[in-house]
Amino acid sequence: MAINSEVIIWTCVTVAVLVGVCAIVLIAMSSRNMKKNREAMRDLQGAIKVGARIMFAGGIYGKIVKIKNDVIDVEINKSTVIQISRYSIQNVITD
Repeated sequence: MAINSEVIIWTCVTVAVLVGVCAIVLIAMSSRNMKKNREAMRDLQGAIKVGARIMFAGGIYGKIVKIKNDVIDVEINKSTVIQISRYSIQNVITD
């Protein structure tokens, strides 16, 4: 039984085209998700203001007392103020 090289070449081309199409679809889906995440992060960072209630990455709730560049002072109870990175804020609570 002889191996037909033309069949092997066309099979490789077909597989390469299918892999290429799958890669293009995955890249398109990934870029769309990254755009949504970037917009959500921009909206979240825009909502950070003094007096806003927030929840940050550790699941702790607090109220923003002071904002200085990337460091935010958060009051988690009446006598406790901690400093966190503005990028650790997970959600701004709107009542």
